[in-house]
Amino acid sequence: MTDIRKLIGEALGEIVSDARSGGPRISVGLMAAGSELGPGELARGARIAMENMPGLEAVMIGPKVKGFEDLSWIETPDCEEDVARAMEKALDEGRIAGAVALHYPFPLGVATIGRVLTPGRGRPMIIASSTGTTAVGRGEAMVRNAIYGSAVAKSIGIETPAVGILNVDGAQTAFKALNALKDKGYPITFGASVRQDGGSILRGNDILAGAVDVCVTDTLTGNVLMKMFSSFTTGGSYESLGWGYGPSVGEGWKKIISIISRASGAPVIAGALEYTAKAAAGALPARVASELAAAKAA
Repeated sequence: MTDIRKLIGEALGEIVSDARSGGPRISVGLMAAGSELGPGELARGARIAMENMPGLEAVMIGPKVKGFEDLSWIETPDCEEDVARAMEKALDEGRIAGAVALHYPFPLGVATIGRVLTPGRGRPMIIASSTGTTAVGRGEAMVRNAIYGSAVAKSIGIETPAVGILNVDGAQTAFKALNALKDKGYPITFGASVRQDGGSILRGNDILAGAVDVCVTDTLTGNVLMKMFSSFTTGGSYESLGWGYGPSVGEGWKKIISIISRASGAPVIAGALEYTAKAAAGALPARVASELAAAKAA
C-alpha cells in the first residue's frame, strides 16, 4: 500500500508540475566548461532559458559554478573529456532529451542547422547548415541541407517553411534538383527574394531582411553567416544574438546535439537551449526521417 501511495504521489506531483509549466518538462544538457567567457556565462544562459521557457529544465554538465547551485547539475571534474562523457551518458540514459555543446565530433553526413535573428526586419531565419557536412558532393549537400532545414523548421512549429537558396557556387544546381523533387511530389515551398525580380535564389539583401524561413547554403558559408549575424553588434568577441549553430541532423542520426561557440554569450546560450528543447519536443529525428522518406519517394 505504501508503495502504491508513493507512486500515486509522484504521478500527481508530475501532473501538477506539468500544469504549472504549461506542459511536460523537457530536460536539455549544457556543457558547463570551455567557454572563452567563463563558466558563469554558461550558467547565466541556463537561467535565462528557464525564465523564457517554463517547461525547460537546463541541466548543467561539468564542475559546479559558485552562485548557481540552484540549477540542476551533473557534476564532473574540470576536464572537457569528462564533461563530454557525462553528456553522452545522460543522452544515452534519457536523463536529457538533447544537449548544447561547445564542440562535438559529428560523423560525415551529420550537420547542424543554425538560426539567426536577421537585422533588416527582426525576423528569425534558419541557416542550413552551419557546422558539419551532410554529403561529400556540394550539390547533394545543399539539397540535403534544404531537406534537413525544412525538417528542423517543422519540428519547431513552422509547418510550411519557405525555403530559399543563397546565391553561392552550386545554388542553381541545388535549385534545379529541388524543383525536380517538387515536381515529383516532394512537399517543398519556395520563398522569394525581396528584390524586384523575385525568385528563390537569395542575395545579400534577402538574408539581411530574413526573406525566407530557411536559407540553404554550404556549411562554410553558413558558419560565417552565423558568426556575423550573432556578433555584428559587438565586434565579434561576444555573440549576443540568435539561437546558436543549431541541432544536429543526418540520415539515421538520433541524437539532438546543438552547437554554440566558445564566444557565445548568455543570450545565445539561452536561445540554443530553447531551440534544442523545441526541436526535441517536435521529435526532430522523426521529422528528418519523414522528410528524407518523402524526398526519396519523389
